[in-house]
Parts: sequence; C-alpha cells; structure tokens
Amino acid sequence: MINFQELAEKYKTPLYVYDFDYMKEQYNALKEAFRGRKSLLSYAVKANSNLSVVQNFARLGSGADCVSIGEVRRALMAGIPPYKILFSGVGKQDDEIQEAIEHDILYINAESIAELERIDLIAKKLDKVCRISVRVNPNIDPKTHPYISTGLSANKFGVDIDSAKRMYIFAKNSSHLDPVGIHFHIGSQLTELEPIRESAIIVADLVRSLHVIDVDLKFFDIGGGLGVVYKDEITITPYDYAQAILSTLTGLDLTIVCEPGRYLTANAGYFLTRVLYEKTNKDKRFIIVDGAMNDLIRPSLYNAYHKIEALKQEGERTKADIVGPVCESGDFFAKDYELPALAHNDLLIVHSAGSYGFGMGSNYNTRGRSAEIAIENGVDRMIRQRETFEDIIALEKDFLQENNE
Repeated sequence: MINFQELAEKYKTPLYVYDFDYMKEQYNALKEAFRGRKSLLSYAVKANSNLSVVQNFARLGSGADCVSIGEVRRALMAGIPPYKILFSGVGKQDDEIQEAIEHDILYINAESIAELERIDLIAKKLDKVCRISVRVNPNIDPKTHPYISTGLSANKFGVDIDSAKRMYIFAKNSSHLDPVGIHFHIGSQLTELEPIRESAIIVADLVRSLHVIDVDLKFFDIGGGLGVVYKDEITITPYDYAQAILSTLTGLDLTIVCEPGRYLTANAGYFLTRVLYEKTNKDKRFIIVDGAMNDLIRPSLYNAYHKIEALKQEGERTKADIVGPVCESGDFFAKDYELPALAHNDLLIVHSAGSYGFGMGSNYNTRGRSAEIAIENGVDRMIRQRETFEDIIALEKDFLQENNE
C-alpha cells in the first residue's frame, strides 16, 4: 500500500506518484502474451517521458517508440540501445531525420511519400542506408475518442494501401533506403478487439502482396493503444490481443513490434492535490485544489474521467466540481463528482494519472510543474524536482531590456 499522506507531507503537493512495480507487471504480462514468437515491446515514450520511467523499461529489455528527436535522445540517455528505437510522427524535420540516421536506430516510420523522399535525400547526403517502415492507415474505425483516433482516412496519420505500395517500390529502388518494416496504429484507449484484428488482416495481406514483388519485410509493427480501466471499461486481455494479431500472420516470418504506452503507465500513476477551499455559488458546490489544468489537462482537453479519492471519507457525499486555481473555466478535474465535505489541506488522489499527465503539462499562469516521485519495492524517491519560479524564467530573464525612461 502506498502511503499517500506521508508522500504529500514529504514532497508537498501537487505531486505525481508512479508505481514502478506495477509498470513492470504490465510489461511482463504483455511480453508473456507474445511468448513463442519473435517480438519487441517498444515503450511509447510520449505516454510518460520521465527519464527514470524510460530507464525502468530499458532495464526490462524494452525498446522505445519515439515521436520526436527529443524522445530519441531521452531513450538513448535512459539506456535503450539504438537498435531498439523507432522514430514515428507525421512532421519530422530534416535535422531530426539526419540525427536519427546518424544514431543508426532500428527504423524510421515514414508517414507520407513526401517524407520518404526527404529521408532518401538526407540518407544520400550522409552516404548512409536508412532502414524504414511505412505507416499504413487501414481506414478502420477504432471506436475511441476522436482526438486519439489515428486509423481513419480522415486522420493525419499514415498512408492508404496504394500509396504504401508506391512507397515500398520507391524504397526498394533506392540505394539509400532499406524497407524492413510495416506499421499501423489505429488509435489509443482501444477497448474493442475487432478493429485491431481487421486492421491486422489488411496490413498482413499487404505484406504478402509486397513479397510477390520482392519486398521482404522483417518487422510487423502493430502500434499500441491497448485500453485501460479509468472507470468501468471492459478491456482487452494481453492474450486475446496477441492471438488476434497472430491469427492474421499465417505463413509470415515476422518480428512483431508492439508499442505500449498507456497500458504500461496509466494506472501506475497518481496525482496528489490538496484542498485549498470549499465554496458554494447558490446551489453549486466547488472544491478548489492546489493542482490545476497545467498539471493534468486530460479532463479539460478530452473531458476525460479520472477516479478521485478523498483520504478523508467521513460524512455525506454530495456533488461538487473539483477545480484548480488557473484563470480558466476549463480548469477542472471533475464536474458533479460526489465527495464528502472537505477542509483546507485535505488530500485528494486522482487515479490513472501515469499517462499523458505530467508530459502534457505547462507553465500556464506562471505555475511551476509538479515534482515526480517513483515507488519501487516499497521505497520512494524523487525522479523530477518541483519547478521553481527561477526555472520558469531561466530562458527569458537575460533578455530583459534596461528601462531608459
């Protein structure tokens, strides 16, 4: 059991707390599901990019799925070898592509014909051969939130089947490109198996058609997106997930690449925040806390649900909006959420905060971002210190002009 009260007193609030042992259990469960087949789990760094979190997975043998050169650098710094690093994303800049090639990472996921041509040009200038994969958009509805849907033709990610074929032919004919993989990722927080299976069927058939024209791929990258329980979701088991994928690969000798993020970290994380005040506007109850949308923006951005627990449980529970100090009406963690009467300094625990929490944070309203704490084998340690005002202004203060008035 994590002693949240003790942690809040020791490290102050707002505070992120991560259970590293839970992350390991999730990783091992997914790895076990693909046992018997060649596979690589590549942690999706964007889910939680803290260096110690990435290092935790590196020690388990994980690779890294990165969507910026900054994430590639984080992965390398955390101990993930280049041959386990993938570089995805629709808007890679020339210097990012160049650096990825120079690091000799496993492959770059190309998301458009134009991007593949840039990769070819840059590899040629470097006189190197770049391993690539093509991100295919199977045009399957993932049945998830529209902001985290990525597998439809209306989404910005990937290319259609015909475009993918042309890209593979282009890569095959280039002396500076090595087409080694194929990639698809239809969205995040997936809770239905059939869209995943349908997508895998489409992409596996494309692999077979490419084999006919002597494009022999080695990696079948199924992306990530496995859903987790925030409230009452019925989720997919790792075994069922793996079997759905494997059933589509009959006759194909491919290494399966999986890019879990939320599945590994979401329910390993907690966000601690203290009550500042309670107030009532006519019949509307507000609980004002020291955390804000700059710390955890998911409720504001996605209207996302997070379980919120008050350590003080006594008294009748009534509906309240849990809101922060930021000067925006969109600054809330929950609306009409039932909680008991609370007083100054009472502690609230926001659950399922290990993914897309701190990483999507900001300094809006000149608020320093929270500290981050790891719990491993019952021992807590700081893995990122709380930002100070001096940290926030460090890149600005030297440019102040003297007042000559």
